[in-house]
Amino acid sequence: MIITIVYSILGVSAVLAIARMVVGPTLADRIIALEVLLVSLMMAIAVDAANRGVDTWLNLLVVIAIIGFTATVALTRYIEREARGARP
Repeated sequence: MIITIVYSILGVSAVLAIARMVVGPTLADRIIALEVLLVSLMMAIAVDAANRGVDTWLNLLVVIAIIGFTATVALTRYIEREARGARP
């Protein structure tokens, strides 16, 4: 019962993040929405791992966290560079 509620909340947050990625007026809004989507995915994997009592998916969580952090930093640097008007 609780697991179903948690999955529902994570699903709603993922749908709202996807909507913000599509509608978001700025690139920064889209980056934040992508980060929210990745966190929702990570939480769904963590809930599934806790529900099943299996720790094999936890390595995937670490990989997703590293990729999400790296992508966020790279895109933020891109936005910062574009704001200054510099070309790569």
